[in-house]
Amino acid sequence: MATTATKKKEDLKELNAEDLAQKLHGLKLALFDLRMQRAEGKLAQPHRIKQVRRDVARVLTLLKEKKK
Repeated sequence: MATTATKKKEDLKELNAEDLAQKLHGLKLALFDLRMQRAEGKLAQPHRIKQVRRDVARVLTLLKEKKK
């Protein structure tokens, strides 16, 4: 049985470099919004910051693999 991270990685591998770049941009915006919410004291789900950071790392890793 595949874990959520494995499924997410498999789904991301199907995307091309342009789609991954768009996904990365969206994740960075989401991370910025979460950080702003944390600074304002309005962050309801603090664990989301860690999840989004890991998603950014996954996308960056796949982008580097595709450039090789």
